[in-house]
Amino acid sequence: MKILKVKTDTRISEILIGESIDNVQKYLNNRKTIIITDSNLIGHYKQRFPANAPIIEIGLGEKSKTIQTLETIFDKLIEYEADRSTFILAIGGGIVCDVAGFAASVFMRGMPFGFVSGTLLSQVDASVGGKNGVNFRGFKNMLGVFNQPNFVICDTQMLSTLEPREFRSGFAEIIKAGAIKNPSLFEFCEQNAKKALALNAEVLDKMVYDSVEVKAKVVEADEREKGERRLLNFGHTFAHAIEKLTGILHGEAVSIGMVLAARVSENLGMLSSDDSQRITKVLEDYMLPTRPNTDVVELFDAMKQDKKREGSEIHLVLLEDIGKAVTRKIKYTELEKIVHDLRSDFR
Repeated sequence: MKILKVKTDTRISEILIGESIDNVQKYLNNRKTIIITDSNLIGHYKQRFPANAPIIEIGLGEKSKTIQTLETIFDKLIEYEADRSTFILAIGGGIVCDVAGFAASVFMRGMPFGFVSGTLLSQVDASVGGKNGVNFRGFKNMLGVFNQPNFVICDTQMLSTLEPREFRSGFAEIIKAGAIKNPSLFEFCEQNAKKALALNAEVLDKMVYDSVEVKAKVVEADEREKGERRLLNFGHTFAHAIEKLTGILHGEAVSIGMVLAARVSENLGMLSSDDSQRITKVLEDYMLPTRPNTDVVELFDAMKQDKKREGSEIHLVLLEDIGKAVTRKIKYTELEKIVHDLRSDFR
């Protein structure tokens, strides 16, 4: 097991990579604990949950990441007589962690919480960094808070129970971490696709550790996304709009979004054609989609609701090199023209 610590103004959060779900009890410090999870995790791991802890089950998929789900959780917390000392333990993927973290952050003005991260995507992204939230009227993460969990257990052995498509989806965020900040990680991804997809434990542990390390350093420098943390949104401006329009998995949308962002970078003379093609190829090696299948007008209508919008401009993360990302303000009209011109390349 390796431990990474995320140090912010409010808390030191421990990321435990390679730790087992079987050992979660020792991190609870004998506190009254309530578990929030979903039916998939209950089916596979209920016998390994901490004994005697009440369980709140939420639904599956983005459709459950709503205010209505929060209301259900709050009702159950009242029923179970939770107070501000009660520990909330989320066991599951990104949706469970996002919703549980938000619920714990606002119920009684804040309760301690931690995660057992059960998917690759949540291990390298959703459970790390302190972003907790729900969707609102179809817009992703429109309501939320910044609040760090006490700990995150990343048990890579749990990944063997994932559906293959969901498992592959998580590699988009790992590749993203390499693309924006760690060229060695990017090259490792290029060289180890077959081993990673075959669930090689050594390869997966290294990928998770290295990508979490990238995110931890960025979060420590900019917890509330005023500057440096925006780099973590590489590909996400496109991805969130694509998710809204198509309903594909987050990692799949991020994969397409990164290809679009790389092509925009290339179009603006920032990134070489070779490096842009490397990004597309490595994503394809992990069996991730790289071609948008959305109407340009609909795509930009959805993008105009993005949280990173400022008037007629948007903060877009682009690449100058593999491992070197920058944030630029671009007018929507300019961006729309660039993407429209690129659209023919994907037909």
